[in-house]
Amino acid sequence: MTKFCLIFLIKSFLRISVFTLAVTALCLPICAQTDDFGDADPVRLFEHGQSAHARGEFEKALEFYEQAIKVRPEFPEAEFQRGNALVSLSRLDEADAAFRRAISLKKNWSLPYSTLGALLMRRERDDEASTFLRQALTVDPNDNIALRLLSELRLRAGDPKESLELATRATQNPDAPTSAWVGLAIAERANGNKEAARKTLDKVLSGSPDNVAALLERSDLSIDEKAYDSAIADLKTVTKLRPGDKIVLSRLAFAYQQAGRADDAATVAKEAGLEIQQNVGDDKVRVIGTAEEIEAANGEDQKTSRTAIEKLIEKNPRNAMLIARLGASYRVDAPAKSLELYRRASELAPTVAEYAVGYAAALVQVRRFAEAAGILRRVLKDNPTNYPAHANLATALYELKQYAQAVTEFEWVVANKPEIIVAHYFIATSHDYLGEYPEALAAYQKFLASADAKTNQLEIEKVKLRLPLLQRQIQLGEGVKKKP
Repeated sequence: MTKFCLIFLIKSFLRISVFTLAVTALCLPICAQTDDFGDADPVRLFEHGQSAHARGEFEKALEFYEQAIKVRPEFPEAEFQRGNALVSLSRLDEADAAFRRAISLKKNWSLPYSTLGALLMRRERDDEASTFLRQALTVDPNDNIALRLLSELRLRAGDPKESLELATRATQNPDAPTSAWVGLAIAERANGNKEAARKTLDKVLSGSPDNVAALLERSDLSIDEKAYDSAIADLKTVTKLRPGDKIVLSRLAFAYQQAGRADDAATVAKEAGLEIQQNVGDDKVRVIGTAEEIEAANGEDQKTSRTAIEKLIEKNPRNAMLIARLGASYRVDAPAKSLELYRRASELAPTVAEYAVGYAAALVQVRRFAEAAGILRRVLKDNPTNYPAHANLATALYELKQYAQAVTEFEWVVANKPEIIVAHYFIATSHDYLGEYPEALAAYQKFLASADAKTNQLEIEKVKLRLPLLQRQIQLGEGVKKKP
């Protein structure tokens, strides 16, 4: 039995407010059975690959791993390390296949599951990543990588409670890395426990004063609490650790700006080669970035605009307007990501109805109707004529089967936007479900009178199927509202 050390690198973005690339290096003892393969010993080839991998010679390492697999096709450790080498070479499709092959060869080994989850997160395939990370935890409930990354994913998906639970578990291991404690602080802050988050970050920085992720997170926490001098001190420490880093300098400029030190903000922005612009799009909000980035963010091409907004958010991590705009761009193709972005925007600017409504609309899209309804009612209390809030509340109440209240909201929608013809259909079906048949018939007839044959084809067909029986029920005296 030969023992050797498995060294690998995993790259993933660690949450939300810390825009740094987290690189994790682990060294685990793994045993490989040495069989008699003549002159070509797969274990020896694998060990040569490990050595090259540790030196950063990824092409050479990949060659050794592939030679080992050629001699011994069922060699999960070699397949796994081959995947890691391919990640380092940015050959991500091949890496994905290698990790899946390692899983198929050794189903009771958590590491390929969690590493594939990390790769899928990097490729913004969050749902699939969650599946593999949960499988890793099924195999090994203490898999620290899976716990940390799944905590991040749950936060992205708007579930801070489970995120905190996972982050707490990740720190229970005596050998938990510092990144696990930073992840815990992020989850604590997302759950509203800023005091606990600060204590966790202070603990991290007392032992690792140069931890960039912890310094950045603590600076964000200080800005939340308007403790700008503390935020500036932490960010200045980071600028010494990362001299010339434009993202860090932009955050420092933002902190100076919030502290009312406009001259210092301008000096730092100039040092980073950035400008402080007054607006992006129609929003008159200060944004730090290059003129090219801001122009691209305002462009009509969604892909280009989205990339530019993401770059601007790196430089303006507390800018709710930018975060909400990015959330809007992901609403259709990545609703879970849109949800998390709108949640962040509404937390940063709780008095801006647009962000709260955007968050609620994202909740509706992922079918979390009760939460959406609560937020929308609060918005309408202060903004009674907010059309998107009424429209989304109507949908949420309808899906919650609160039909009487849904009718009130849909009637408001029709009164304010008569062109929303489909609202009559929902008013009609709500009355129908409530057993209020004459009212349902009247609403169905209004819908049919204005419905578009192409746009509303499905609803028209349903109404035509329903009407004969409904009319018969009315003739029999059914479904008549009783007088109070």
